[in-house]
Amino acid sequence: MTDENTKNEEATTEIALKGGPVSDWLNDQALSHEILEKDHVGIEIIGVEPKALFKIAAALKSYGFNYLQCQGGYDEGAGKRLVCFYHLITLIDHIENNQPKEVRLKVFLDRNGDLTVPSLYKLFRGADWQERETYDMYGINFEGHPHPKRLLMPEDWKGWPLRKDYVQPDFYEMQDAY
Repeated sequence: MTDENTKNEEATTEIALKGGPVSDWLNDQALSHEILEKDHVGIEIIGVEPKALFKIAAALKSYGFNYLQCQGGYDEGAGKRLVCFYHLITLIDHIENNQPKEVRLKVFLDRNGDLTVPSLYKLFRGADWQERETYDMYGINFEGHPHPKRLLMPEDWKGWPLRKDYVQPDFYEMQDAY
């Protein structure tokens, strides 16, 4: 029974990692990407290398994913990778079953390596504050962003507060605004 359970798990993994329609389209366009497991509601998730992000996002926008619903980041855990994610949807007048098409892009970054990804501000103006917040909380830099500065924390704040390895300072002295 153990061998049968292992075979079933492997088959389930293979099915879960089969590319969806967006991945198939990216393959047709010769755009390199990684197929990731779909989320709990079946939304296709695609892994993207940092250098390919802008090209893939531009291609997806021309394919109909014309709205950046959400951009953010998260930390997989102390000593693990930082992740920059993008949730793209289609906004058109007539959508089948009143459900927009959705896709998520994820860029995985080594926390001790280069934490730079291209800004999607030129494609989606809504990326402005979302990218600034991701920079402010995780230290991910967005190359080409028009106003790359902290959004939530004071400009002289040290560190990235939402990283799992962040050590909170004992105190922070507020400066006069005058």
